[in-house]
Amino acid sequence: RLNFGDCCNFLSRYLLSNFRDNCLWVDGGEESNEQEVIVIQDTGFTVKIQAPGTEPFDLQVSPQEMVQEIHQVLMDREDTCHRTCFSLQLDGNVLDNFAELKSIEGLQEGSLLKVVEEPYTVREARIHVRHIRDLLKSLDPSDAYNGVDCNSLSFLSIFTDGDLGDSGKRKKKGTELEQIDCTPPEHILPGSKERPLVPLQPQNKEWKPMQCLKVLTMSGWNPPPGNRKMHGDLMYLYIVTVEERHVSVTASTRGFYLNQSTTYTFNPKPANPSFLSHSLVELLSQISPAFKKNFTALQKKRVQRHPFERIATPFQVYSWTAPQVDHAMDCVRAEDAYTSRLGYEEHIPGQTRDWNEELQTTRELPRKNLPERLLRERAIFKVHSDFAAAATRGAMAVIDGNVMAINPGEETRMQMFIWNNIFFSLGFDVRDHYRELGGDAAAHAAPTNDLNGVRAYGAVDVEGLYTLGTVVVDYRGYRVTAQSIIPGILEREQEQSVIYGSIDFGKTVVSHSKYLELLEKTSRPLKVQKHSVLNEKNDMVELCSSVECKGIIGNDGRHYILDLLRTFPPDLNFLPVDGEDLPLESQHQGFPRQHRHRLACLRQELIEAFVEHRYLLFMKMAALQLMQQKANKDTKTDTPAITETSETSTENIVDTSQTKSTTPDSVNATEGKELEESIPGLSQAKELAASLVAEDGSDPKSREVVLNACKAVGSICNTSFDIRFNPDIFSPGVRFPDDSADDVQKQKQLLKDAAAFLVSCQIPSLVKDCLDHSALPMDGATLTEALHQRGINVRYLGTVLEFVDKTPAKAQLEHFYRIGISELITRCAKHIFKTYLQGVELSALSAAVSHFLNCFLSSFPDAVAHLPPDELVSRRKSRKRRNRVPGSGDNTAWASLTPSELWKNIGSEAQSYYHFAIQCESVDQVVEKYGLQKTNLLREISIKTGIQILIKEYNFDSRHKPAFTEEDILNIFPVVKHVNPKASDAFHFFQSGQAKVQQGFLKEGCELINEALNLFNNVYGPMHVEICACLRLLARLNYIMGDHPEALSNQQKAVLMSERVLGIEHPNTIQEYMHLALYCFANGQLSTALKLLYRARYLMLLVCGEDHPEMALLDSNIGLVLHGVMEYDLSLRFLENALTINTKYHGSRSLKVALSHHLVARVYESKAEFRSALQHEKEGYTIYKNQMGEAHEKTKESSEYLKYLTQQAVALQRTMNEIYKNGSNASIMPLKFTAPSMASVLEQLNIINGIIFIPLSQKDLENLKAEVQRRQQLQELGKNEEPSEDSPLELEDKIPID
Repeated sequence: RLNFGDCCNFLSRYLLSNFRDNCLWVDGGEESNEQEVIVIQDTGFTVKIQAPGTEPFDLQVSPQEMVQEIHQVLMDREDTCHRTCFSLQLDGNVLDNFAELKSIEGLQEGSLLKVVEEPYTVREARIHVRHIRDLLKSLDPSDAYNGVDCNSLSFLSIFTDGDLGDSGKRKKKGTELEQIDCTPPEHILPGSKERPLVPLQPQNKEWKPMQCLKVLTMSGWNPPPGNRKMHGDLMYLYIVTVEERHVSVTASTRGFYLNQSTTYTFNPKPANPSFLSHSLVELLSQISPAFKKNFTALQKKRVQRHPFERIATPFQVYSWTAPQVDHAMDCVRAEDAYTSRLGYEEHIPGQTRDWNEELQTTRELPRKNLPERLLRERAIFKVHSDFAAAATRGAMAVIDGNVMAINPGEETRMQMFIWNNIFFSLGFDVRDHYRELGGDAAAHAAPTNDLNGVRAYGAVDVEGLYTLGTVVVDYRGYRVTAQSIIPGILEREQEQSVIYGSIDFGKTVVSHSKYLELLEKTSRPLKVQKHSVLNEKNDMVELCSSVECKGIIGNDGRHYILDLLRTFPPDLNFLPVDGEDLPLESQHQGFPRQHRHRLACLRQELIEAFVEHRYLLFMKMAALQLMQQKANKDTKTDTPAITETSETSTENIVDTSQTKSTTPDSVNATEGKELEESIPGLSQAKELAASLVAEDGSDPKSREVVLNACKAVGSICNTSFDIRFNPDIFSPGVRFPDDSADDVQKQKQLLKDAAAFLVSCQIPSLVKDCLDHSALPMDGATLTEALHQRGINVRYLGTVLEFVDKTPAKAQLEHFYRIGISELITRCAKHIFKTYLQGVELSALSAAVSHFLNCFLSSFPDAVAHLPPDELVSRRKSRKRRNRVPGSGDNTAWASLTPSELWKNIGSEAQSYYHFAIQCESVDQVVEKYGLQKTNLLREISIKTGIQILIKEYNFDSRHKPAFTEEDILNIFPVVKHVNPKASDAFHFFQSGQAKVQQGFLKEGCELINEALNLFNNVYGPMHVEICACLRLLARLNYIMGDHPEALSNQQKAVLMSERVLGIEHPNTIQEYMHLALYCFANGQLSTALKLLYRARYLMLLVCGEDHPEMALLDSNIGLVLHGVMEYDLSLRFLENALTINTKYHGSRSLKVALSHHLVARVYESKAEFRSALQHEKEGYTIYKNQMGEAHEKTKESSEYLKYLTQQAVALQRTMNEIYKNGSNASIMPLKFTAPSMASVLEQLNIINGIIFIPLSQKDLENLKAEVQRRQQLQELGKNEEPSEDSPLELEDKIPID
């Protein structure tokens, strides 16, 4: 197991051996747009390494790396992994661990580095023992199940039998290809109703641990007494070998040796023989033959595993299921638990980390050129992931009652904690701070709002403006906010510290020129309007943020801002204000609605979308006026340029745009439509308008045009387009000066328009994207992501579902509706579970959780809770209940919950929070009514609340006994929200690579994406979601360019990484499995391809059930592969299922359905059932003819195939007749039954997966590129303008070209 920091460096070499490191591009700042090219000379060289007792070996190194990275490589190599305490020497000189190789004199190609054993210290001895323990546990998955040390699960190797070399190729037996077993397990077949849980974690044969030792722990004789210290004793270990030999070992400065102590008598003298060895492994190999044999075998296996299976992930991923793992003795874990790992783990001996200093210092690193930026981003990312891990551990310790409060005298809810230089507070309304805003509900929402603010300011990254490290942890029903500490803040009262903003929501306000200057730089990117408010003395105070945003100068002289919970403007749909009416579109949908708290904000994505939408409107208006001016000039009449009329007409335009699209039919209606039709050559006008905006407005006519357009779209500036929001509008307690009444009115209108825009444009556009399958959510997480990308908050889920309900094409949105309902129900259950858990004391936790799950999911009508036996329930009722830890509620109210009561609560929660009516009294009614599956609900609620359950088959439907017992609840994990720092340069490369690929420049695209991969690795280390996307795209490009083995290798990495970073059953992981199967098939590994597809189908059934458009694609893939291996009956089951699903979700006239018919027809042809084949091909032919016309090649192909089938059918009929007529002596013409060729199957696989190879001549290529570029320019101009027909949505199929 490698720790994350060390492996960043070491792995970049380990994995990227095939990437070139020579040429990097850098953006030369805003001014110079030409991209300067920096060449980083990074030619590697080879050194020889000589370790004691081994042959010298060669190692490829690069001048950039540090000596320490060679240490890491040696500690990982099979033959040197047992050494940790050594130095590297060149010609007798010890190399400095932190020196870069290029700075070392005399180090060159072919130099010999000697590994020299060094004397131990206590720290080195501990590191050695810990490393040996890691080596012994390297194949043991228990750390991944327990969510420790950034380990997580991966199962790919089980399906590919280890590495993807030649596994799964069909062997030739004589002349015949051997048959491979293709029958999937029963539960994977189409139409199967059972959804077993156990296959989610297939048993890995590798994980059966090879036992090397029975026990390795610290001895009870530690620490060594003074006189033994002076003999060099550092610590004592107690070991039991597999052969049952009990030994006591001394770790001394010279190494490890056996001493004569026993369990009860201390005798530190060396035993005879003492087997003194520098490494513990060498010692154990001498005294235990079993250790020697098994340890060697274990290391062989460890080194064979793919590095991606064992590298630490940057953030912890938790598994919601786990098998029952035996609890083994483990000295390191035991020591970790009791020596609060502070000083040790941080590698800075004897001091805790100053998180704030680290977080801020990394931000201050220089960023002028690419190498500097990479270094800076890498440092920022590393500190963030460490901080998130430490904050999570601290938050759990706080809730588990292991941290002393800094105000122990106060009531539990009010307590605050400091641990490891991190400040922790609970999500309750302390001292009625949020009383006006919704009490505890507001106090619970504020931390996530604040985190979004921190994320936004962090992304803008203004030099000199600092935010706190912030992590929000939900654990055992409590919300804990962890923050880094501003230096000096604890010594002063808050009133003295705050020099900008307000501590009482606007009653008293102060401002500060330096803060204004810094915040001004964030005003444009964050769309925050600079504004004035009145303070308690009625003086004007200027702000450039919301009033709650406080500025504090720390003792380190840095300018910090905190409490960013109102960075984004309020959401008026959920903020009823007396005397203010929302636009009609909102009112029609039943807004404004009462919400739990008054902190509901619009999302940043919505603000961006709204501003872009307004910008288009602005361009159109300017264009319209210009056209009119031009027309007036041409007719030479002196009619005044439209000013009066433009005011009214533009107002109208805005209105029509918004009212029109409220009816679900006209999702397509875009605003300003009449404009489009009435203006020929809108694009020229756009160019005109653009040039006009660029001018300095010297021409009075054009100035007027811009002025009118600005007014119409609500721009804050009259000479150019600029929309910003004032976040303090509608904040209770904030007063504005009289002379800004106009502005305030404008801002109010803008907020109302934005709220209406969410309801009338964003929700319909989400539904439209689901209809044309450009958005395909599969589970709660991907649904939430789809909402968030469009700026829709989850509190709108009920509104979205109602909108779907009223859509004419509702049948094609069934999958979306079902996922939405299950998300809504599990979120309501989560809200209830949160308060339910707060009243449970620790000893009853598993009983309470299992009881809740029984009430939620089990059909057993009277679930009874098992109370823990009396002697365990605390008898503290009489005593004052002040100093309890947050989780020691000594009541058993939770035990009285009944299923009917819980479902009633879920119903009322859905009504009050989401304003959505669920009519149901029990889980079975819900499952029946909305077509949900219980395993799916279990998965969603477990992931949302952090429950980990035992993996076994649960009988949810028994009416006689509950599904869960307390033994089934294995753990409860934190759910963590934190900032994800980005690798900006890498991301730009990735985007330009994608753009190149879309323009058809595959080779250039490939190079850019390789470069991006390099930079991502540089910043994030080897494991990250974005690297996963990079690898997937790279694999696809390799495949299209015909390099199948390379495609396989990259896609294998993508699958492993997706499993490790996102989770083994995350929708993205399912997609990665599908891609990998395709490349395996192309590489001739048929059985592996099938295993992978079956795995993908199993996961998909578990996550979203069979009725989902994506299932059609999966089943077509499975059907085609089965057709290729001549399993015709099985193949038909999958292909016919795909046909059904395609018909349901794409409509019977779709080209996808035509293709499905054709695939089914081909299998019938192979079975010689020509009548059925003809029937299906005719269906397909009709669709092609209607959609594409007679002359289209698809139609012609289909008609040819029909002819061929007819001939075959006739020939077959003749033969049959011949047999009937002449009996056994008939002369039979041999019939041609063709098993499909692999090439033809692969061709169809490529088509359904959207990969089309077009054989093109050079000239065709040139034309295609020109055409693509032309289209892109058009798109740039008319962004977001859809062809606006008013017809109800008919979904056109676009033939996918990748």
